[in-house]
This record gives sequence, structure tokens and C-alpha cells, in this order.
Amino acid sequence: MKTFMIERYGDKAGMRAGEMPDPRVGADDVLVRIHAASINPLDLKLRDGDFKAILPYRLPLVLGNDLAGVVIQAGPGVTRFAVGDEVYARPDKNRIGTFAELIAVHQDDVAVKPATLTMEEAASLPLVALTSWQALVERAQVQPGQKVLIHAGAGGVGSIAVQLAKQLGAHVATTASTAKVGLVEELGADVVIDYRKQAFETVLDGYDVVLDTIGGETLEKSLKVLKPGGKVISIAGPPDPAFAREMGANAILRLAVGALSFRTRRRAGRRDVTYSFLFMRADGDRLGGLAALVDAGKIRPVVDRVFPFEETREAVEYVEKGRVKAGKVVVAMR
Repeated sequence: MKTFMIERYGDKAGMRAGEMPDPRVGADDVLVRIHAASINPLDLKLRDGDFKAILPYRLPLVLGNDLAGVVIQAGPGVTRFAVGDEVYARPDKNRIGTFAELIAVHQDDVAVKPATLTMEEAASLPLVALTSWQALVERAQVQPGQKVLIHAGAGGVGSIAVQLAKQLGAHVATTASTAKVGLVEELGADVVIDYRKQAFETVLDGYDVVLDTIGGETLEKSLKVLKPGGKVISIAGPPDPAFAREMGANAILRLAVGALSFRTRRRAGRRDVTYSFLFMRADGDRLGGLAALVDAGKIRPVVDRVFPFEETREAVEYVEKGRVKAGKVVVAMR
């Protein structure tokens, strides 16, 4: 099968087209012919080796963490899908590789594609929708009336998280550039901070939850807008000890990972708030529930641009250079 792969970490120009053997299909797997996949910042981090100590993939590695396609084979233990089903998925972290013609995915990580979406639209959703759900519902347990700040509301995660937070009944603030203010207002944001004109930490106060998608100084400043007992959940900040435990890291590596976030966790503690790092997990059942929200018109994907599969490398460069106007970039098979 045709793929786009890396042969070594850290080589920004190293992703190349290549042939790989067709996937082996386990008893509980479905073999999916991929129609579309999307680009995520996670793909760049994996390419650069940011998680290689915790996620030791065997090289060469096919990148890609989202897909939409059609089931063309089902293992003997599969009970949830049949050949011909249109599906979408975020494969388990140990079985990524959606920049390819085919992928074998465990049936528990797959869901029926939202009926109202194209393959390209559906492929943009799994990772960002699951991230939003796991941050806002499972980790933060957002309740109606709570105040939630979502950074980069026009981004891949942000554009879905803003909509989900509104469905949860929250009062939602977000940050965006001047050109994107109108979009995030359409998505449901109650308060939009144009970060080119205002410093969000001087405008917002008393928030229950912050979803940080940027890290760095933005993360540090986010601690200031939380009320006592508030939570900041980051997908871009330093990993914490809980993440290392979830990944099965040994004791030495857990200590090293904990040191990365020590300063942030200490600063959070001094303000009587909590910091945690989120690395989302695959969840087909939840994708099924999210598909229902999509088909009901409660959540809609935001797709910036679709590249042909042959231009996957160019699509990754487009994301890396910050040229995305809003939402996600997708690659589509012909």
C-alpha cells in the first residue's frame, strides 16, 4: 500500500512517500480503506521525536492520527461492523498510521461516520472531538453555568471545544486573532478576546476551567484567570506524572517527566488551582455519541483546506508554517 512515512526522528524534510505491506488484520480488527485523513500538531511532535521516550515506535513509522473510510474486511471476532460500513476513527496511540491507503483498527476504536458529513469533514473530527470531550466532560466535568476559557477557539481543538462547551451549558470565552473573531462568535463563544488587541489575563477573571491549546506563556497566564478550585487542562504544556503513569513509564522516566511540569504545578498550587496534561485516548463509543451530536446539528467541523493524498508532505508543511486559517487540514484519496 502507498503511505507517507518517516525513517528517523527530527528530520523535518524526512517524511516521504513509500510502499509498505498491507496491514495484518487481527481477530477484533476492521481493515479500513482510508478515504481521508487529517493533519494534527501531534503528527509534527511525533515526527520530531517529542514523545519517543514514552511512545517508542518502530521506524519507519507511518504518521497520521485521524481517518474516515470504508470497512473492507472484518476479523472473525468483530461484532460491531461489517464490510461496506462507512466509519471514522482515531486509532489507538500504538497503532497510528492513517497517512496510508489502508489501516487495521480495533473495533473498539471505530464508530460509524456521521451521516451528514463528507469523508473529508468526518476525517477532521476524531482526535479533536475526543480531546474536547475528554478535557471538558471527563477531566473538567463542566457544569451548566460554569465559566470556561478555551484558547485558540478557531483552531482544530478549539473550534470543536467551543461548540461542545456551549452544549454543556457553559459560559464560554475564547481567544482568537482579529480575522477569526467572527468565526468563533458563530461557533457560540460568549466572549472573544482578540489577542492582538487585549491581554486575556487582564480582562477575564473567576473562571472555572481553562482548556490550554498553546502552552508556554499562555499557560502560565491562564492560571491567573481561574477562581480558587479552578482547573487548567493543557494539551500543549509540559507532561505531568499522571501522564507518565498512563503511558506505563518506568519510575525514572516518571520522575523526569514530573520535573518538566513541576514549576507549573507549583504555581498552580499557590493559586489554589490545579494543572493537568491531557494526551487523548482512542474511544469508539464516544465517537459514536459525538457523531449523534454532529448529525443533530449541535457540532460542526471546520475544515480549512483539503490536499490530495499525493501532497501529504505539503499538507504537513502548510500546518507547520502556521498557514491554517481555521480548523483542520485534511488529505483525501482520489
